[in-house]
Amino acid sequence: MTHINPYAMGLDKNAANFVALSPLSFVERSANVYPDRIAVVYGDERRTWAETYIRCRRLASALAARGIGPGDTVAVMLPNTPAMFEAHFGVPMSGAVLNTLNTRLDAPAIAFMLQHGEAKVLLTDREFSGVVAQALSTLGTHRPLVIEVEDEAAPAGQRLGEISYEDFLAGGDPDFAWQLPADEWDAIALNYTSGTTGNPKGVVTHHRGAYLNSASNALAWNMPDQSVYLWTLPMFHCNGWCFPWVLGLVAGTAVCLRRVDPALIYPLIREHRVTHMCGAPIVYSMMISAPAELRAGIGHTVQGLVAGAAPPAAVIEGCESAGIEITHVYGLTEVYGPSAICARQESWKGLPVEERARLNGRQGVPYPLQQAVTVLDPATMTQVPADGETIGEIFFRGNAVMKGYLKNPGATEEAFAGGWFHTGDLGVRHPDGYVKIKDRSKDVIISGGENISSIEVEDALHHHPAVLSAAVVAEPDRKWGEVPCAFVELKPGNDTVTQDELLAFCRPLLARFKVPKRIVFGELPKTSTGKIQKFLLRDRVQSASAIE
Repeated sequence: MTHINPYAMGLDKNAANFVALSPLSFVERSANVYPDRIAVVYGDERRTWAETYIRCRRLASALAARGIGPGDTVAVMLPNTPAMFEAHFGVPMSGAVLNTLNTRLDAPAIAFMLQHGEAKVLLTDREFSGVVAQALSTLGTHRPLVIEVEDEAAPAGQRLGEISYEDFLAGGDPDFAWQLPADEWDAIALNYTSGTTGNPKGVVTHHRGAYLNSASNALAWNMPDQSVYLWTLPMFHCNGWCFPWVLGLVAGTAVCLRRVDPALIYPLIREHRVTHMCGAPIVYSMMISAPAELRAGIGHTVQGLVAGAAPPAAVIEGCESAGIEITHVYGLTEVYGPSAICARQESWKGLPVEERARLNGRQGVPYPLQQAVTVLDPATMTQVPADGETIGEIFFRGNAVMKGYLKNPGATEEAFAGGWFHTGDLGVRHPDGYVKIKDRSKDVIISGGENISSIEVEDALHHHPAVLSAAVVAEPDRKWGEVPCAFVELKPGNDTVTQDELLAFCRPLLARFKVPKRIVFGELPKTSTGKIQKFLLRDRVQSASAIE
């Protein structure tokens, strides 16, 4: 007799018991429950959550009146200003997909993204008018509606918009009856990865993943209600790691900032009692290298997320002494930004600073609402031993993973081969299950048959008190095949430091074959999010792996 599952009978999904997950729910709740809390601070501007919600609804309404809806793309070329924050809610409220453009890119890259993403609308700031004007000039009849976001704090530039942002909002309905997506799998955002050996790939994320990763951010970081968040991370980068939506969830305050500068950051921390901030290691290096008088009068601890490869131990130690408690996270655009965290254990508190820095420097474990992050042998797709030694590739799996790459089924299939998302990062699993990056697959230096982790060499260099930032790449060598070459950016006032001094400093810290054979001094090329562009350095030394 066939067994009939009683739990599958008459218990279907309906409007009462199933609602699409979307971070748009967060802003509605905060506006209704905490209407008078400050949502946005920018210069002298202060806007409550009620006011912000009205502006987002006006934006959605005005877009809808122009025929913008599901399947359409709205691009934004904006710094960390209130309009950029509002776009994260207002654009998807219209049903459209938000495409945040990297403000450091050149005109051909911006033109490609506008064309490939089929942007119907572009919000832009005059600071970027030169690049945007060039990009638009190549689009012909496919030029989007250009909306000028006016800002008194913006540098001089050409006005490109057919209408101002404020006038555009004024034409929208403050009571616009926006809808949650018909399907939580619907796209919410389009983010392009940086392309250096070809066109960039368009990462498409969905409402469900944005909702879950936003909640994961708050859970993993123990982010309390009414947190005050300083925008030291570009909102264009992975949608600001989902933090516009996180602030909607916790009814927090977004303190907007056009550019990262310790002389601006510390006064904002002091004035607004900033509780949280995010950034690449270089952001924290700048802060701890700033004059001590800038930090005067700040008596509270600031929580800081730092992402990517392990921040040097010197940075973690420096942050502790500067009143910044660092939490290390890891992720990629394809997993909504941070999707793994080095979850701190109580037992670490009593350890020496150097040991705490070593433990906190790992990429860690899955976010609370991400299913898995692990290290697999890419050839067999089996998990490597948790011995801290066996190197494999880092993989993600779960609800906070992209839908795929826009109009690129081949790349999507390759990224998801074997039922996991392939990061391209090489790492190990420690006995406690925590993952640690050893290198990008292209950044491993193979010298005389020995593998050298560029990160290990960089960490040794970062321990020197005069070093602000370091990057190590493979340089061709007739005898060894390739050897480590270090590019070093010194802290201001340390111009007398020599190559011999740094090499002598590294020798007790590294095996002999890992010590750089050459050091090049100068400012390091960086992306807008502070990541060092190693492909440019590899190109300078004509490395065999001079690719992105």
